[in-house]
Amino acid sequence: MTTHLSLVRHGETDWNRQRRIQGSTDIPLNDVGRDQAAGAAELLARRRFDAVVASPLSRARETGAIIATRLGLAEPDTYAGLAERSYGDAEGLTDVEIRTRWPHDDVPGRESRTALLTRVTEQLAEIAIRFDGASVVVATHGAVIRSVVNAAAPGTADRHRTPIRNGSIHSFRWDPERFQAELVRFDDPIDDASDGPGGFAFEYQNPLERRG
Repeated sequence: MTTHLSLVRHGETDWNRQRRIQGSTDIPLNDVGRDQAAGAAELLARRRFDAVVASPLSRARETGAIIATRLGLAEPDTYAGLAERSYGDAEGLTDVEIRTRWPHDDVPGRESRTALLTRVTEQLAEIAIRFDGASVVVATHGAVIRSVVNAAAPGTADRHRTPIRNGSIHSFRWDPERFQAELVRFDDPIDDASDGPGGFAFEYQNPLERRG
């Protein structure tokens, strides 16, 4: 059966606001981020969901918990494969600092986009099989969502109208016959409502995603 997955980017952190690369570093939500998570929860409450799952990083885990509480669902289980892309030695640095240290964009330890997409796709497959035929909220991260959007509809996440803001919702369905995520995002108006103006776009906060 088809499983519906609503991927939600976590709320804002202080490093998001400072434009520091977070990646696998565990930075918590700030108060703005908690408000953004609550706003996403209100939009999601227009639909029926069966479960909430999350990345183990605290900013996504807390976002998922805020959503689960609003939806009357259990605390989210966490899945390692939903964690943000690792940016290696660039984590904690700003764009200016990164360009100064690695002018040729050869950041040591950065996870490749191919490796990211492979682990995220495998993890979403596991979740879709576990919750076969259900509707699941997945609290995760900007690069994770970007990779899935572009795999399902190449180029979509690179367009200005898809900024993947904090607290934004991106709807997919899992096709068990083809064993891949199939994009349905523009069919659901809550996606567009969640990604509207009022917050920083993912690529503004994370300039490394404009590059490799």
